[in-house]
Amino acid sequence: MNHPSPQAPNNGWWRGGVIYQIYPRSFQDSNGDGIGDLPGITQRLDHIAALGADGIWISPFFKSPMKDFGYDVSDYCDVDPMFGTLDDFRALVARAHELGLKVMIDQVLSHTSDQHPWFVESRSSQDNPKADWYVWADAKDDGNPPNNWLSIFGGSAWQWDTRRCQYYLHNFLTSQPDLNFHSPQVQDALLATVKFWLDLGVDGYRLDTVNFFFHDALLRDNPGRGAPDRNNPDPAVNPFNPYGWQRHVYDKSRPENLPFLQRLRALLDQYPDTTMVGEIGDDDGLARVAEYTAGGDKLHMAYCFDLLGEAHDAPFLHGFLGRFGEIVGDGWPCWALSNHDVVRSATRWGGHNPDPRLLRLAATFQASLRGTVCLYQGEELGLPEAELRYEDLQDPYGITMWPEFKGRDGCRTPMPWSADTPHAGFTTGDKPWLPVAEPHRALAVDRQQGQAGSLLSHFTQLLHWRRGQPALRHGRMTLLPTHPQVLAFERDDGTQRLLCAFNFSDTPAALALPEGWAQATPLAGGVATGARVSDGSVHFDPWGCVFLEMG
Repeated sequence: MNHPSPQAPNNGWWRGGVIYQIYPRSFQDSNGDGIGDLPGITQRLDHIAALGADGIWISPFFKSPMKDFGYDVSDYCDVDPMFGTLDDFRALVARAHELGLKVMIDQVLSHTSDQHPWFVESRSSQDNPKADWYVWADAKDDGNPPNNWLSIFGGSAWQWDTRRCQYYLHNFLTSQPDLNFHSPQVQDALLATVKFWLDLGVDGYRLDTVNFFFHDALLRDNPGRGAPDRNNPDPAVNPFNPYGWQRHVYDKSRPENLPFLQRLRALLDQYPDTTMVGEIGDDDGLARVAEYTAGGDKLHMAYCFDLLGEAHDAPFLHGFLGRFGEIVGDGWPCWALSNHDVVRSATRWGGHNPDPRLLRLAATFQASLRGTVCLYQGEELGLPEAELRYEDLQDPYGITMWPEFKGRDGCRTPMPWSADTPHAGFTTGDKPWLPVAEPHRALAVDRQQGQAGSLLSHFTQLLHWRRGQPALRHGRMTLLPTHPQVLAFERDDGTQRLLCAFNFSDTPAALALPEGWAQATPLAGGVATGARVSDGSVHFDPWGCVFLEMG
C-alpha cells in the first residue's frame, strides 16, 4: 500500500514503460454471469506479466447503472457488484504487485451518473447544498437551451429537468451530467475520491476526458467549422455526427483546467512512484498534450488520437511525429494504436485480412517511439475488429448512430483465451455480454503461446528485448528526412545510439543510410525482420524493419 508524504520519491517506472489496458467486462469472467470481473483479471495477470508489461490500466469498475458501461459513475469509492468487491480489488492489487506490475485505474472526473447521490440532491431544487455541483442554466426566452453546445453522442448537450425547470449540461449521454468544476467543493470532493484509491495502493490513474473538466462560465456559443474531415482519427469527430461541425472553444479545454491538474498532481506527488496519463480529445490535441504535460506539475503523460485513425503510411507518420516534436517538445507521450473507443488497429491499418508482417511492424514501431507504450487487450494477438449484428449491440453510441457508425462494441468483444472451449474460455456461462467473434478463436492465447512465428511470441520477445535497450526506453528521438515508404529515426540516450527504420508499405523499399551509419551493426534480438544492409543502404521487404546500433 502507498503511504502519503509531502513529497514522495518517484522512480519514473512509467517513463518508457509498457502499460496494458484491460477492459474488465471483456477480459475474464470468473463466476459464469457472462461479464468479466476483478477476480477474472487477477486470474489472468500472469499472462500480462509474462508478456513483458510494466503495469496495467483497468477501465472503470466503480458502481454504475452501466448506461455507458462504467463511464457513468454512481459511487466513486466502491466496486460495482457486477465486478466484485473492494476485497477483490485489494487482492488484485496484491497479486499484481507480487508479479511486479503497477496498477492504474480509470478515473472519470468530468461527469457522473444521473443516479449519483450528488446529482440526485443537486436536481432536487435550486437552493440545496449541492445546487451548483453540476452545470445548470436557464432556458432562453423561447425555451431553447442556453447555447449551441452539442453532445458527443448526438444532439444538444443540454437536457431539460422538470424538477428545477432548468437545463443541465451533458457532454455525453443525458444520463451523464457534467460536474461544475468552477465549484471548489466539487474539486475537493473529487480529490478525496482520488485519494481513496491511492490509499488502497493504486499506482496511478488514466484520466478520462481530461480536457472536459471545465466549461466556459459565460456559456458562449461554439463557432461553426463546417463538415469535418472524414479521416479525422478522433472518434468524436465523424461526418455522421454533428458534434464535429463545431470548434469546441467554450465547452472544453478551458484554461481553468490547468490549476486543477496542478492540484491533482500535488496529491499524487504525496504517494511514491505514482503517475497519471490523460486522454485528450481536442481540435488541437498536440497543443493540449504540450500544455497539460509541461512544467512537471500537471500530467505525467498524455495521449491524443492521431495514431488511432486509419492513416499510417510513412509520410503521414513522419509529419505527425515531426509536429509532435515541435509542439510538445519534452512533454512525455503515451502511445496507443488501439483502445476501447476505436476500431482495432489490425483492421484499421490492415483491412479485413491484415498481413501478419504489418502487425509485427506496427508493434515494433510502437515500441521504438520516445514515450510510454500502451497496449489494448488482444492487441498482442492481432485481433481484428469484430463484426456484430445490430441486435447484439450494447454501445449506446453505436445504437444511436447505426448503420453508418457501428459504435465501439467491435473492439470490446471478449478476450479469446482457448480456441476450442465454449466462448473461447472467457466465461463458463451460457451467454457472454457480447458474443465472441468466431475469427478470434484461431488467434486465441493457447493457439499462439510458445509458437515461434505467432504475433504473441513476437510481442513477448519484443517487450522483453526492449527492456534492455536504454535508447528506446529513455533516449531522445531525431527524425531522418521524409521518405515515401520508410519511416526512420535515431534514438540516443548518451550510452546507446540506434537507427530505427520501418518500411510502411507492401512493396520492397531501399533507404540510403546517413553518413556514419554504413558500418553500424544490426542489433541482435530477432525483433527486426525483412531488412538487409548492403552498399550503404538498407533494403526492405514489404513491411520490413531494422535496428542499427552505432558502436
